[in-house]
Amino acid sequence: MARVKRAVNAQKKRRTTLEAASGYRGQRSRLYRKAKEQLLHSATYNYRDRKVRKGDFRKLWITRINAAARQNDMTYNRFMQGLKLAGIELDRKVLAELAVNEPATFTSLVASARAALLANPQATGAAQADTAAA
Repeated sequence: MARVKRAVNAQKKRRTTLEAASGYRGQRSRLYRKAKEQLLHSATYNYRDRKVRKGDFRKLWITRINAAARQNDMTYNRFMQGLKLAGIELDRKVLAELAVNEPATFTSLVASARAALLANPQATGAAQADTAAA
């Protein structure tokens, strides 16, 4: 059987790993074993944080919507309830974008939500509390 010489393939594998690890600090970008270990950890963090990022953005959007709703004398909870009662189906990403970039449009949405809360007899306690604050 022919002898297998690994020099070329081994060097290519190491070079590819070190190129992928360029930009890391210290030995993690210069030594093959450290770079390989760091790349494994980086892949794990990348996978995990892709999931976490979705929740982080949702929290950010809710915070922005809540701040804009409170400027219009309404809480986030009542605002979302009013939108649901009014049949307005905008997701939190779009609502946060409107709250930041188009405050006039967001104010009209708050007015629609408030009107829907007032029109619904089951939400009267919430609507009365909002109108008393306004």
